Amino acid sequence: MDTTKQIDNKPVEKKKTKWEKVKKDFKKHKYVYMMAIPMIIFFILFSYMPMYGVLIGFKDFNPRLGVWGSPWVGLKHFRNFFGSIYFMRTLKNTALLSLYSLAWGFPAAIILSLLLNEIKNEKFKRSVQTITYLPHFISLVVICGLIVDFTSTDGLINSILVNFGVEPVNWLTKPEWFRTIYIGSGLWQSIGWDSIIFLAALSGIDPSLYEAAKIDGAGRWKQMLHVTLPGLAPTIIVMFILNIGGLMSVGSQKIINLYNPLTYETSDVISSYVYRKGVRGGEYSFSTAVGLFESAIGFALLIIANKISKKVTEESLW
Repeated sequence: MDTTKQIDNKPVEKKKTKWEKVKKDFKKHKYVYMMAIPMIIFFILFSYMPMYGVLIGFKDFNPRLGVWGSPWVGLKHFRNFFGSIYFMRTLKNTALLSLYSLAWGFPAAIILSLLLNEIKNEKFKRSVQTITYLPHFISLVVICGLIVDFTSTDGLINSILVNFGVEPVNWLTKPEWFRTIYIGSGLWQSIGWDSIIFLAALSGIDPSLYEAAKIDGAGRWKQMLHVTLPGLAPTIIVMFILNIGGLMSVGSQKIINLYNPLTYETSDVISSYVYRKGVRGGEYSFSTAVGLFESAIGFALLIIANKISKKVTEESLW
């Protein structure tokens, strides 16, 4: 069958539908699609199918009756959470810890990658990279154990401070120091790993741009300002949007390993509250509702950040 028409003696191709485009793309890249099938099945089984469990956030879940048999209660658990004394405390702590982590950790990784990019001694550069990457591969439990040891009354920090006449303090029992310890240890743990993607982006910048900048008389500083940073900007924007999306999901594992009732005022976040209520308290429906609220806020932030970025910089995730 002829799929073309003759208009003014010029052949015009029939516009393909989306389904035809997908079929053509599948035929062209069938091996790529086949390689993606195991990952798609993995995400369907372990990421999407378990999502039906959020239904218990709208029910009074009874394990004997199951998810579908438990009675519906509407938004009861959400109202209970919004009306509790823990709502503002956990929301504030989650937001502050996330914002501080983003404000310190995100630029630190960019600065480290820029500094490493300027180092010409390959041996020294690799040594710095190895040292900064190592903490990422240490188990979180070990990291938390080190933090507890270092900040204890007879730990490393107090041993140093005693020499300057400072009284020993158990730092992890002081609410005012919890955020500093959390952010500082997170910075040490992730700065090297987070800089990898920026280093990869830097390696993709066209060397001829640097040569052109040198011919124009630009020094190292101006080359970084006018060549390196503009070349890195799309990656920075994408990573920033992704970080905004995870703003509300403060890692509960580290918090749970470090906090105690004395520091709940500054350390108790939504995810740790969900853990206490759900796993230790057995309030599955309530903790699911709280966790769903946290996810919804994170999703909304991701959408907003993506839209703002698309409008302002024309760079976005989709």
